[in-house]
Amino acid sequence: MTEWQTILEMQLADDPPPLTVEDAEKIYLQAPLSELMYAASERRKSQVPGNIVTFMIDRNINYTNICTINCNFCSFYRSPGHDEGYTQTFDQISARIDELEELGGSRILMQGGVNPSLNFEWYTELLSELSRRHPSIALDCFSPIEIEGIAEISGLSTFEVLSRFRESGMHGLPGGGAEMLVDSVRSGISPKKGSSENWIRVMGEAQSLGLTTSATNVFGFGESIKDRVEHMKKIRSLQENSLSNGYLGFTSFISWPVMLENNAFGKIGTRRGATNLGAGSVEYLRHVSVSRLFMSNIDHIQASWPTMGLNVAQIALTAGADDIGSTMMEENVVSASGTTKTMATISELKESILSCGFTPARRDSDYNILEILKEDQAQLKI
Repeated sequence: MTEWQTILEMQLADDPPPLTVEDAEKIYLQAPLSELMYAASERRKSQVPGNIVTFMIDRNINYTNICTINCNFCSFYRSPGHDEGYTQTFDQISARIDELEELGGSRILMQGGVNPSLNFEWYTELLSELSRRHPSIALDCFSPIEIEGIAEISGLSTFEVLSRFRESGMHGLPGGGAEMLVDSVRSGISPKKGSSENWIRVMGEAQSLGLTTSATNVFGFGESIKDRVEHMKKIRSLQENSLSNGYLGFTSFISWPVMLENNAFGKIGTRRGATNLGAGSVEYLRHVSVSRLFMSNIDHIQASWPTMGLNVAQIALTAGADDIGSTMMEENVVSASGTTKTMATISELKESILSCGFTPARRDSDYNILEILKEDQAQLKI
């Protein structure tokens, strides 16, 4: 029996040991995709029993594109003073939420850039006003990097910023800005973004305050497979610490390859000697499968249709993923780097789930099931 077979055999046991970085790297590199997907699918069945695949009706709102971090792979941001820079007004943001409410949505994911022209009170007033106008919508806002930037501008600690935001109505802190939590990689793609420890620390603070959090991973920057697994290890370690302290921890793990079509990172990476930039569908499915097996303490693995397309996302549902994401309604960050599909209808997500043999269910930001959809149930709102 080969090493990868032995490792997968152990992972298929009733009470498997947590994967080590070394073993995860071996199956990532050596195991046939079909065997890897099978093991991940079996783990999904034991970790998330039932045949349900969830999705959410939500909207992405990018409240500003002004940012001083200047990530090499980002085509969305504009530097302060740029002619194409913008910051939406409270009324503009609220109008977008009105449209979401008309469609039965339950959450906004609101993120932007590190904008030095916005003071602390702008954020607290925005959260308070949106909470007042839209009490049924969960406000999952900003990212650890934005929280760090706001803390620096305001002179407050990141914990105090998060505490005040929670008091103003913020429901959750999304996991944006993680990319690769390996500093040797991170410093090359986002030198101003701060260390991986900062991201982990801010997320830990958010979890201690009861905010809903998710973990993300962008890969394909020329990093090694070991780097990718090291990223997962840092997420899993924080989850272990949070759960041991009685916190809810991360609701989910979402990964996708860096989009290279419309940004300069491909050229920058090539000049720096990076190879194997980006990742195709097979590599993505390997990544999803390994993440399901490695993330033994995070229940939900999300398939990424905005970057990979619905067809590949469907295959990911048989590779350990139990969630197909959300309708999004609009998306500006990833789409700026080349993806062409920026929203999905309820019908599209429902049919994608059904055609894979699963039962579609609408959820909220905390993964509470709101509605299980029947095969003959018409969902034609959007």
